[in-house]
Amino acid sequence: MRMTIRLIAGLQAALIFPAILFLAAVLVGAGDPPQYELARVAQGIVTWYSARMWTLWVLLLMLPLAVLAAGCLTLLGSWNRVAELTVVARPAAALLPAPFATFFVAGTTVSSAAVLAVVVLHMLAN
Repeated sequence: MRMTIRLIAGLQAALIFPAILFLAAVLVGAGDPPQYELARVAQGIVTWYSARMWTLWVLLLMLPLAVLAAGCLTLLGSWNRVAELTVVARPAAALLPAPFATFFVAGTTVSSAAVLAVVVLHMLAN
């Protein structure tokens, strides 16, 4: 089961990366004056995304939605596995830290929800 969670964590990182890159580029491009190299690179990334309509739908909506769904299902599955423990073993299991991959899955799930919220709110504002 740990290998599955690690695989899902890696897959989630790969799927959420384009959306995080775009939002970071928007923030960097908006903050620095255009004469700085980092701001020009950020503006190039934003221009590339906005020049192709499919990138906005796929990379900013569908991939974060897939990360959110996979993360919720994975965390729900690990929650159900912990719920199957006996009453005596539950306090002992609560003392053990969760594996790093589970924390990573939870972090990418929350990040994808935040990305989706930003994108959907921006779409509703226009």
